[in-house]
Amino acid sequence: MIRSITRQKSQEEITALLSQLDRIFIVGCGTCATLCRTGGAQEVEEMARRLREAGRLVTGSIVVPVACDEISHEAMEQVSDQISQSQAVLILACAFGVQTLGRQIQIPAIPALDTLFIGKERGVGLFEEICTQCGDCILGETGGICPVTSCHKGLVNGPCGGTREGKCEIDPDKDCAWTVIYQRLKEQGRLDRMRKLHPPRNHQVSLSPGKIRIPVGERGD
Repeated sequence: MIRSITRQKSQEEITALLSQLDRIFIVGCGTCATLCRTGGAQEVEEMARRLREAGRLVTGSIVVPVACDEISHEAMEQVSDQISQSQAVLILACAFGVQTLGRQIQIPAIPALDTLFIGKERGVGLFEEICTQCGDCILGETGGICPVTSCHKGLVNGPCGGTREGKCEIDPDKDCAWTVIYQRLKEQGRLDRMRKLHPPRNHQVSLSPGKIRIPVGERGD
């Protein structure tokens, strides 16, 4: 399952964002932020302790099951009295969660986390970006391995001249993405794909802002 990978903002930045706001309700997320150890029950409790030590009144807290899901409004309604006594809600969730919850309340929704990327957990505590959603997928030519996210330089033609013994010159502990692609294509008997020159990435195909309407009527729905 893909996850939204987050990192907690510095306490200094959170303090600045909460400037002139003294009564704070805290919301965590029981899914991605809990997995990243940035916004689960333990982190919410720790944040409450820090705010109290800084002289702020914590009106309450909750960890909703999935902050980015519209159904989170059901959990938020259960603490509506506490939120009504607050000047702001400090949200320990990804940007999707902050925006979803922010639409459900009438007071400021303050993010406590930075959203880094969308990725998967490869091992305990190890998260890797899988897709940048660039809109120009070449996985069919690279053995199912994305060079845009796997290569530090995001090269669509590789490897670069810096790879040494199958390792990346930027991160020697990391396998060179294009070496891994070569090995995968060799296993598949498709090494001829390595000779294909891909044109420079077309950034115009990436929708910004991302919005698309699916013509569902054309298929008879």
